[in-house]
Amino acid sequence: MSWKDTYQFADAWILWFLLIIPILWFLYFWKGQHLTTSFAANFGKNNSELKNSDARFIKPIQFVLRTLALGIFITALARPQVSKNSPTYKEQYREGIDIVIALDASGSMLSQDFTPDRFEASKAVAQEFVAERPNDKIGLVIFEGEAYTQCPLTSDNKIVKELIGEAKRGVVMEGTAIGMGLATSVNRLRDSDAKSKVIILLTDGVNTHGKIHPLAAAEMAKEFGIRVYTIGVGTNGQAKTPVAINPVNGAYIYDYVDVEIDEETLKQISKETGGKYFRATDNEKLKEIYQEIDLLEKAKFKSVEYEVDVPERSMPLIFLALILIGIELVLSTLFKSLS
Repeated sequence: MSWKDTYQFADAWILWFLLIIPILWFLYFWKGQHLTTSFAANFGKNNSELKNSDARFIKPIQFVLRTLALGIFITALARPQVSKNSPTYKEQYREGIDIVIALDASGSMLSQDFTPDRFEASKAVAQEFVAERPNDKIGLVIFEGEAYTQCPLTSDNKIVKELIGEAKRGVVMEGTAIGMGLATSVNRLRDSDAKSKVIILLTDGVNTHGKIHPLAAAEMAKEFGIRVYTIGVGTNGQAKTPVAINPVNGAYIYDYVDVEIDEETLKQISKETGGKYFRATDNEKLKEIYQEIDLLEKAKFKSVEYEVDVPERSMPLIFLALILIGIELVLSTLFKSLS
């Protein structure tokens, strides 16, 4: 250890418990068990009194060993450390992007051209995507006839995945408000200071509701420097889609319906914002799309980390305290034999 090293305690507040030591000493002397008296008692004794005087000599030593061990244990619990005054620096490149997933939850998302349906398949793939982005802040917006925030931007991947899994249909009025979904997502990102801001908008239909047109929302995204990746979900041709509800048991009645996706609008949204349009026709294709977006958004930002060498010195103190306790136990055994 050099002169440049400095001592510190990781849990310095524990050192307050050292005040117990002087209190114990005060109580010990207050009871009249003075060490000087005990030492003096060992002189001038004849051989017949030697056995009892040795016992009186050992007792104060036991007290000293116990309190000393207690003080050392308390100091060890405060985690003494030796820190270097000259920290080292390490440059790293970390990925860090703010992303909002805008997910369509309209009635047609129950179509079964995906397994088990478009809505559940989209949720599952989104969860996998989130799991692969540990350094990003991610949020979730759900839209039907209206839009709402299911999860605000957060770096807690576990929370995001849980809230994606808990997303349900039918929370707001029926319909497909693509513009409102996009605008709400933009609002989540507008105050972000991230260097890269992204929206992944997934829908299987045409804008039918909402006060904001999708292209107007795209202009908002462009103004705030947000890239929008759009995904059209649905097979080519017809898909088994719920068309009514059975009044007897409340189950959906399915029929094969033409898949209608406003691809032109989705393409224009992505083009205007510097993103890209994708078409997903099944589970595997949707998964591949998210993987491609994941690769496209692997932007890396340099960060500097400070590394300070702070080795702890608790263990030597603990060993010393244990040695003192061991000596005290030996003396205790000897005291009993002399009593």
